[in-house]
Amino acid sequence: MPPIDRTATLRAAEKLLRQGKLQPAIEEYLRVVEDQPRDWNTANMLGDLYVRAGQVDKAVEQFTRIADSLSGEGFLPKAGALYKKILKLKPDHEHALVQGGEIAASQGLLADARALFNTVAERRRSRGDARGAAQIRIRLGSVDPADFDGRMAAASARVELGDIAGAVRDLKEIAADLAGEGRQADAVEALREAAQLDPLDEEIRARLLDVYVAAEDFARAGECATTVAQFKMLSAALEQRGRSAEALEMLRDAARLDPHDDDLKAHLARAFVARGDMVAAAEYLTVETAGNDPALLMTVAEIRLRSGSVTDGLAIARRLLEGDPSRRDQVALIGWNIAEQAPEAGFAAVELASEVSIAQGDWASAAAALQEFVTRVSTHVPALMRLVEICVDGGLEATMYSAQAQLADAYIAVGSAAEARVIAEDLVAREPWERANIERFRRTLVLMNEPDPDALIAERLSGESPFMSTDVSLNADELPPFVPTTAARDAVPDAPPPPIRPDPAPSSAPAPDVPRAKAPRAKASVPRSKKDASQFALSANAIDIGNMLLGSEATPPTAHSGNQSVEVDLSIVLDDINRPSAPPISGAPASPGAASDLDGVFTKLRDGTGRRSAADVAEGDYRRASVLREAGDIDGCMVALEAASRAPRLRFAAASGLARLHVERGQTAQAIEWFERAAQAPAPTSDESHQLLYELAVALESVGEVERSLAVSLELQADAGAYRDVAARIDRLAKA
Repeated sequence: MPPIDRTATLRAAEKLLRQGKLQPAIEEYLRVVEDQPRDWNTANMLGDLYVRAGQVDKAVEQFTRIADSLSGEGFLPKAGALYKKILKLKPDHEHALVQGGEIAASQGLLADARALFNTVAERRRSRGDARGAAQIRIRLGSVDPADFDGRMAAASARVELGDIAGAVRDLKEIAADLAGEGRQADAVEALREAAQLDPLDEEIRARLLDVYVAAEDFARAGECATTVAQFKMLSAALEQRGRSAEALEMLRDAARLDPHDDDLKAHLARAFVARGDMVAAAEYLTVETAGNDPALLMTVAEIRLRSGSVTDGLAIARRLLEGDPSRRDQVALIGWNIAEQAPEAGFAAVELASEVSIAQGDWASAAAALQEFVTRVSTHVPALMRLVEICVDGGLEATMYSAQAQLADAYIAVGSAAEARVIAEDLVAREPWERANIERFRRTLVLMNEPDPDALIAERLSGESPFMSTDVSLNADELPPFVPTTAARDAVPDAPPPPIRPDPAPSSAPAPDVPRAKAPRAKASVPRSKKDASQFALSANAIDIGNMLLGSEATPPTAHSGNQSVEVDLSIVLDDINRPSAPPISGAPASPGAASDLDGVFTKLRDGTGRRSAADVAEGDYRRASVLREAGDIDGCMVALEAASRAPRLRFAAASGLARLHVERGQTAQAIEWFERAAQAPAPTSDESHQLLYELAVALESVGEVERSLAVSLELQADAGAYRDVAARIDRLAKA
């Protein structure tokens, strides 16, 4: 192919570009690059045009080719700039990360080099490339000779790759350099690791042992010991100095050397039980070594349950309970502790403890044990079914409602739609104003492939085809009293509504079982046709869902349960189902009566009678939160902020405000959750976004979430640059 006229081609490309014809311009520039591959300026311009055209892979290909060539020719600054350009397009481009790190190291930009290499190492670890991650750590160790932590990490990486001799060699060099700087303690530490890698190097071990004994550093001396006699001698010496914990550790090391010394193991087991360290005691326990010691036997039972020997573990626990039923709490605790690791074994232990409670007539304790279990394994259907059974048999009504809701959610999670629907309908019939009940019922309908779940829910709630027929035996004075709406309360100056709290449970109810608010008792309905609908007409004193929704001044009702009072706003519950109806499904029977009634309901709703929009509600909640905060009612403020956070427009402000309140209370885990929710919403300004990310990074670091804090800090640095102490934090977290 004859060479092209470069000047004419570039001029043609420029004309096309100025005419807005991006792709034809790209093709012209590509002709020049293909004709003259080392025309770096044109290649760079071609890459930029690829970026503008959204063809990122092609752009990266051009930039990489240019950068690699420039790097090979020694033009490192230009090559480094291009690698950074690539990383802006593809932050996970490993070749650019590695080459950028090499260039930064060669230019003395050690912090940049470490950051890039650490990113590569983390990526390789995350995809399971342990060998590749270890190789990068070795490279990191050679970046800065004065970075002894990095050099030690490189030696560890050599061990992972099986290069023991290389690791020992590195450690000896590190020890020599540390000693040259007067850091004797650190030099000894390097030698200690070398001795662990090569225990036959008697010269190193002898040197270390002498140093540790002279300094009375018995822990380090113990690491150099090689015989049971040496460990026992060191243990005795420590016991004489009152350092019992360290003496016990020496005996543990001795037991590792001689695992058949039953006397030593029994001594260790009893010592750890006396200290309350059951996990450590379990290392040396068998049924034989436990003998008749109940505490040791309980630990053996937990070990068996954790390891999958459920029958043996339960047999030991049952034997202990037969001798002392008061140990039921200990058995339940074992079940809770292993719930997430071994849910079936954990459930078996908790159920055993519950059976003992039931045998003693303590239904509340039996239910409490299962409640704690299902908080840890929320979708364990057998445990939830058993909890419901106990609540029914023990008359624990409020706990039963909560358990039913969780059981319905568990059924949904495992795809048991039919079972979930039965419970969901029951919950909605009992508390139709509860938004969670409506949403749960909707999820079951979706799971059962119901064509129009919202229409069905609206039809049921309107009274045309109710979940349950209302018990008409109630008198008028037994109906839930109306309470002022939030809008009416807000209209009263300087009078924020008090937080809603349930009254104490009746004295006859079990202490742990606080009843929830529930609707008046309802009787199960039967399918009815239009023909006999009149037989189910409600009396003037009956509860009518539509009247509750659209009654006088649209005031939401309050449901009673014993002496409780809970404010309910049905207009908000049904807000989500007030949408334009989908066209009727072909072949589906029409329901003129239901449609007519609902038209009236929705007309009133659209006229503003009986409800406020979700946005108005959220804004009211947010304003009320500010008033409550100023009044010192932090609990009420947090409840209002959580409600306001459901509105997308207010989510950032409400969630970040909640997070900071949790920080003030020292509730860091909850603060992190709300910071993360706020971070998922658009921030009003970049400054507020940066501030939130900074506070999230600080919170994560405070609870030891080093990797997540580092990731957030890197994101903040990429977006905000030199923001506060982020650079120092990244350095510290990267080392950690």
